[in-house]
Amino acid sequence: MNPAAALRSAIAAFLAMTLTACGINTVPTKEEAAKAQWGNVETALQRRADLIPNLVAVVEAAAVAERDTLRAVTEARARATSINITTDDLSNPEEFRRFNEAQNQLTQALGQLRTVVEAYPQLASQPRFADLMVALDESNNLINTERVRYNEAARDYNTTIRTFPATIAANVIYGAQPLQYFEAAEGAQANPNVNFGNITGGGTAAPGRAVNDNAAPQPGRATAAN
Repeated sequence: MNPAAALRSAIAAFLAMTLTACGINTVPTKEEAAKAQWGNVETALQRRADLIPNLVAVVEAAAVAERDTLRAVTEARARATSINITTDDLSNPEEFRRFNEAQNQLTQALGQLRTVVEAYPQLASQPRFADLMVALDESNNLINTERVRYNEAARDYNTTIRTFPATIAANVIYGAQPLQYFEAAEGAQANPNVNFGNITGGGTAAPGRAVNDNAAPQPGRATAAN
């Protein structure tokens, strides 16, 4: 190999090493890993949404006095499934907040429903209802797991784009923006204040609707996700 060719090869190798060190490959790799994990979050959320119509139908047949609670669950599900965000929105704080808020409201509504049905022993004893509640619990656990994994992937990506030398490629080449994190809903750690009153209907006393004083108010504008 002549000296000129050797010099060119050395320069090419140096440039390749420099670009690699600057995160030319690391930044998109970690971004795609985070976005792939977001897909798992969406899948888990959809699994829960698919269970809710069957759950509401079973409860409705046995707990006819709890129309308000059932309607709240149905409406919360409709809001949660109507707010769709893409992976490009994961860097948009406002869109991510709206999406997460709707999902948290659905979680709160389901918590109220669970509290209500405890007043109906005949409902809790039905195999179909028991199976649905087990499936719902599994879905909620899966959602929590996938959210934690997404947060870890997002944190890895966010750290990378802020750390030298990868930050060079992140800012100069990709214009990278940090991904948003899931955070616990306000008041999520507080125990709900449940109050069962007596509602008289058709001469028969029925358990009242569960009241969760810690639940966040339903936003009126939430119309617009995995």
